[in-house]
Amino acid sequence: MYRKTAFIALIVLVLAGGASAQPANQGIRTLIVMFDGLRPDYITPETMPTLYSLKQRGSYVPANHSVYPTVTRVNASSYATGSYPETHGILGNTVYFPDVDRVKGLNTGEASDLMRIAKATNDKLLTAVSLGEVLQSIGKSMMVFSSGSSGQAMLQNHKVSGGGVVHPQLILPASLEEEVHRAVGPPPPGGKPNKGQHEWVARAFLHFASSDNAPLISAIWFSDPDGAAHTYGIGSPEAMESIRIVDEQFGVVLKGLEERGLLEKYNVIVSADHGFATQKGKMSISKFLMEKGFKQSADSDDVVVAGNAIYVKNSDAAVIRKIVAALQEQPWVGAIFTKPSGKGYAGQVEGTLSFDAVHWNHERSGDILVDYNWDDEVNQFGYKGGSFATGVAGHGGASPHEITIPLIASGPSFKTSFESPLPSSNIDMVPTILHLYGIDRPTSMQGRVLLELLAGTDKLPRAKKETLKTSTKIAGGSYSLVVQRTKVGTQEYVDYAKAVRVTK
Repeated sequence: MYRKTAFIALIVLVLAGGASAQPANQGIRTLIVMFDGLRPDYITPETMPTLYSLKQRGSYVPANHSVYPTVTRVNASSYATGSYPETHGILGNTVYFPDVDRVKGLNTGEASDLMRIAKATNDKLLTAVSLGEVLQSIGKSMMVFSSGSSGQAMLQNHKVSGGGVVHPQLILPASLEEEVHRAVGPPPPGGKPNKGQHEWVARAFLHFASSDNAPLISAIWFSDPDGAAHTYGIGSPEAMESIRIVDEQFGVVLKGLEERGLLEKYNVIVSADHGFATQKGKMSISKFLMEKGFKQSADSDDVVVAGNAIYVKNSDAAVIRKIVAALQEQPWVGAIFTKPSGKGYAGQVEGTLSFDAVHWNHERSGDILVDYNWDDEVNQFGYKGGSFATGVAGHGGASPHEITIPLIASGPSFKTSFESPLPSSNIDMVPTILHLYGIDRPTSMQGRVLLELLAGTDKLPRAKKETLKTSTKIAGGSYSLVVQRTKVGTQEYVDYAKAVRVTK
């Protein structure tokens, strides 16, 4: 069953049945631009003048949300399908499919691993309908241009439905490779910052945008500032240079469209996959489980760790309870989620909330989902937000520093110089795009249409805060878990999840 909706627009974004497009919208195309790891506080006149200018003249959402877990491939899948992990089935950057590998997780950043999953699941890599599939059903196409991982590029249009994927290590369909190399040359090597590959994908997009059969929807994904920030830290000279470079290339894209007389024919939407936090932890989940004797070795199948998910052999309830109890006592551990108990949002283990609280309850889900704790500490470069995960800087957690990301929409369909008072999420982008084109949306899409951003819309829905809580006793005190969400209609956005320990 499908819901009927309607489109006209020019959009810039960082984010991704059967139906027919409305004739009145013929000639209008959409460009989605995703900056990997873009925090809202990066967008200043000095740091990102091109994006800042767009923010000032378009519609801006300061309370836009990354989907938890706040990792790249979860959010690539969420935007492309307009749905949460509980629906699309990509649960982390690392995922566990025992039919493919019994003792370790698979890297969703590698297209080759995704192809192994697709083969093992009878072509059910994603368990939700994607934007590319919807467009193919009406004879339209989507093309992805990415300087990030091959897996992230593929997940945006995983069936290459009537379009293509252009990535330095992955060009699909293969028949496109000759045209790409003839138009923009072979891809340069990667780097941190990844300037050469950013330039390459920008040129590739402009080439296809200029063709007579340009795709209806195009998506550009810049791998920075994520790549440089992971290695050198938030606010480091290298990370700031990477931000300058991607903003410059974004300017090249807009200028290129303008010079070709195409800019007014494009909707541009800009967003990100996640924010970032400075990491200062000393302990990993897998190492902890081995030290405590829950996991025999790195390659044992008694307990398998995939990202922040823990899979216990045979879902042994006693072992699950013992692992959770041990984790609840560790100061570096934050929120802990388990399978639903059947009582509201309570998890199966005392002191946990269920996967449903964070939209992670899928048949592929593990037995435990663990977050690293976080704080608001300011790093040496003046950027707020710390995580007790190991590394230099990163993401994946439920802190507001990792969840909060920008959303900018500019063009004839959108309000000008408007700042939205309502929250939104990566799952809302594609439903909004389909609405603007008058294309029916599949029922698997959970996102809402962002009517508040559309020109001529004055009546806004209301937002309401809600807090989910649970607690339990631990040695020497108590462990409490709080999840704050904001509701707009039936949509529930996770603002943050926080663990608090009180010792006597």
